[in-house]
Amino acid sequence: MTRRRSVIAGLAALPLVGLLPYRMAFAQAAAALDGDTLATSAGDVTIHPIHHASLIIAWGDQVVYVDPVGGPALYQDLPRPTAILITHAHGDHFDPPTLEGIVGDATILTTDQVLGKLPAGLKEKASAAANGESVDFAGIKLDVVPAYNTTQDRLQYHPKGVGNGYILNIGDKRVYVAGDTEDIPEMRALTNIDMAFIPMNLPYTMDINQAADAIKAFKPKIVYPYHYQGTKVEDLPALVGDAAEVRLRDWYKES
Repeated sequence: MTRRRSVIAGLAALPLVGLLPYRMAFAQAAAALDGDTLATSAGDVTIHPIHHASLIIAWGDQVVYVDPVGGPALYQDLPRPTAILITHAHGDHFDPPTLEGIVGDATILTTDQVLGKLPAGLKEKASAAANGESVDFAGIKLDVVPAYNTTQDRLQYHPKGVGNGYILNIGDKRVYVAGDTEDIPEMRALTNIDMAFIPMNLPYTMDINQAADAIKAFKPKIVYPYHYQGTKVEDLPALVGDAAEVRLRDWYKES
């Protein structure tokens, strides 16, 4: 059984009158982001890839950064985050200098391991959630999904119980960001996923055949391969067939 708890958002204590300009600015900034959209009962969700495993998911007054790394300059022309999700402590997902440069008034949700590595100024804005929890975080209902390796020669990369994946419940839609994982039973058992971000690169996550097999098992409506450096992702649509719509986007653009 999952546990539900509340995480206090950094802006929650502001008076409503003072908060309104910020909410309006965030809504306008989210609307200005380029990227694919997903229609939900809470408004259109914009998906904005950054690089590798970093992305922005924005709707209404929410601008959620996932695993932002690469330095603050990479984000200087983008809307400021209202919330930040970090899946685990590897350097391509977690970078304190980037976080210090972009965090502003945002709150951070992450793992116990990452929480222990955060500098004091960031730690006071952060909370940890464990695999299997459901949390109310910065006004977002999140389900925390395990993310780990199962293949014997990969177990050292992502041990079970350390990393997180996240399901964002946005209006009537569910968006799954898998983090670094293989095709674990917990992924295969997911239901009613409208959009999924699935990693596929060796040796750290899984190969494209594992990813396709998992997609065919839990059947998300839309799939984005990400964290795929070195993988021939153009083969994924044929491997998945009609189990999901595969959207191929360039996560490795030259800056």
